[in-house]
Amino acid sequence: MKLINKSLIEIKKSKFIGYYYEVETQDEVKEILNSLKEEHKKARHIPYAYKLNNTAGKSDDKEPTNTAGLPIYNIIERKNMTNTLVAVVRYFGGTKLGAGGLLRAYVDAANKAITGDEE
Repeated sequence: MKLINKSLIEIKKSKFIGYYYEVETQDEVKEILNSLKEEHKKARHIPYAYKLNNTAGKSDDKEPTNTAGLPIYNIIERKNMTNTLVAVVRYFGGTKLGAGGLLRAYVDAANKAITGDEE
């Protein structure tokens, strides 16, 4: 497992930190997610998506359904990536963004982590 890149965006005081990893197994995925939870104890949510050769998975991590895990997974699919894990750590800033705002923020953070684009 290898951290390829990370990104940070801030929207209405909420912070979204995107992580892009190269992974080989589901155990590596679990290990990374556990270490992110450990590192970011105060984070509200850590949705993610991953794709390996023979399996894939995603989680909204208690965000509204399909505002986080699925959009991240769709990016991985569109870019034809495998052996990939993308997770986005969210620190809540006090202002609700709504489903559309959340979806855009997660997609933005995931894309920036994958492409390496910083604003």
